[in-house]
Amino acid sequence: MLLTWNIQKCPRDILSSHTWPLQQCPRLWIYSVCHFPRVASQGRAMAAAPQGTPQGTPRPCPEQRRAAHIVQLLTLYRPLLDAFVIDFFTEDLWAQLPPAWQPALAGASPVQLAGLLGGGAGGAGAAWPLSLLAFAAAARALALPQRRARGPPRPPCQSCRLHPLLRRHVKPKKQHEIQLLGELLRRLSRATGCQRVVDVGAGQGHLSRFLAFGLGMEVTAVESDARLAGLAQRFDQELLRELGKARGSQPCPLTPRAPQHLAGRLDPAAPWGEFLLPPEPPGAGPAARNPLGGPGGSEDGGRVLLTGLHACGDLGPALLCHFARSPAVAAVALVGCCYMKLSTAPQQPPGYPLSASVAALPGHQLSYRAREAACHALEEFEGRLLGGSAHLRAHCYRATLESLIRAADPAKRHLGLQPGRKAHGLSFPQYAQLGLPLAGLDPAEFQLDSEAVGAMLEQQHKVVAFCTLGQLLAPAVETLILLDRLLYLREQGFHCALVPLFNPRFSPRNLVLVAARTPLATVLDRGGEDEDVEEAESPQEEQSRHNPQ
Repeated sequence: MLLTWNIQKCPRDILSSHTWPLQQCPRLWIYSVCHFPRVASQGRAMAAAPQGTPQGTPRPCPEQRRAAHIVQLLTLYRPLLDAFVIDFFTEDLWAQLPPAWQPALAGASPVQLAGLLGGGAGGAGAAWPLSLLAFAAAARALALPQRRARGPPRPPCQSCRLHPLLRRHVKPKKQHEIQLLGELLRRLSRATGCQRVVDVGAGQGHLSRFLAFGLGMEVTAVESDARLAGLAQRFDQELLRELGKARGSQPCPLTPRAPQHLAGRLDPAAPWGEFLLPPEPPGAGPAARNPLGGPGGSEDGGRVLLTGLHACGDLGPALLCHFARSPAVAAVALVGCCYMKLSTAPQQPPGYPLSASVAALPGHQLSYRAREAACHALEEFEGRLLGGSAHLRAHCYRATLESLIRAADPAKRHLGLQPGRKAHGLSFPQYAQLGLPLAGLDPAEFQLDSEAVGAMLEQQHKVVAFCTLGQLLAPAVETLILLDRLLYLREQGFHCALVPLFNPRFSPRNLVLVAARTPLATVLDRGGEDEDVEEAESPQEEQSRHNPQ
């Protein structure tokens, strides 16, 4: 319990004279923080048994109540949610903050901002207004809990849980993801009796390769980019050659059976029997046969598991819709990403909202900016605050550059400028020298060392504080999108759960939506496995192991 005192006894100067309707929010926030049911405990899956939707007004389930509270939170703070940080100076975003918040945020150190973000003490000397504390506590309470790794933080390194041949061409972050998702799919396979997996949006085939070679499953990998599908096949052939060389010399735990790769695009609007469209670019690969088959099931009448690792934009909702329509699909395991690419009403079918429950909530709409914020890496930003990272100045640089561009040409708004990955290591004049030409402007026409520019750069601490407030809301937005998907599946009568699977320090989109036509108890029970602490090899240990290259 975080805040228990009577909000009505708080000083009026804390609760009044706010730009946003904060007078309406304290009772809601205190209720949310103190009384909101804990749908999921830290590090565990939030499961939902299937429930029908009888006539009348059934009592809302915990997931529906959580979604409704999130919509209330986002509605009250929509100006903050929809604000673009690059407009910090052009739209005077600081002045739009509640007056009681401004001095506290302006005087806060990065470490204190990290404390506000993470729910800690906030660093020595931190004294936040009650309304700001309530806002932060409510945002944290309403977001789904993400699994946090025990022990000291460390960067991802070579995982010894993957065979060295399966690490080839795979970055450490992806190794972490495919190993954990692969193990979950194996449990799902045992629970459903399905040995066949269809991996949609397979990319270079890393997950498919682990499932096929490492776990012995029958895998069909579907990828819209025929060039990536071809590259995945090349990697498979490399692995098969290495297995051939090692045959007879020493035992190998890998199964010499490669995935089947198909080049095709998922059609979200088509009936489930018409699963694929031609690949992109057209003619770049052979015509793909539907791995889900026709009315009788998959190609040979059997059932399949459907999965997508970081399925981008509308691909995630399309997979869920095909699962709901297709009796050939026994279960689905989905990790979403790129929420800003989701289609919304009036586009049909919309990627958000999917469920009738969320669609019925007034104010459920999410702007492009809100959906983009849901893709942010909160743990990474918190780490930058704690370490005083130079990366933080990039936000102020971009906002200052936006002010210069808009002053020169008001029509040039929100241009997708990327002056460079290491822009934070430059002085602002150097940064502007790179950025202005990208906007079609001549840097020689600007006074990059003027007092006006200097005054903006001196407000970097305010820009960072404003970013922190947006980061506080981001997990709640992602939670709403994921709850919408879970509720959609439950409305269809499926067993479903949201599983915090990956280490969020490595993989910010770490919540896996699992759904099946049968109970998930055996899938969610990890059998005592400690997946919070992943064993890993140091570079020296990696070099000392057998090197197949």
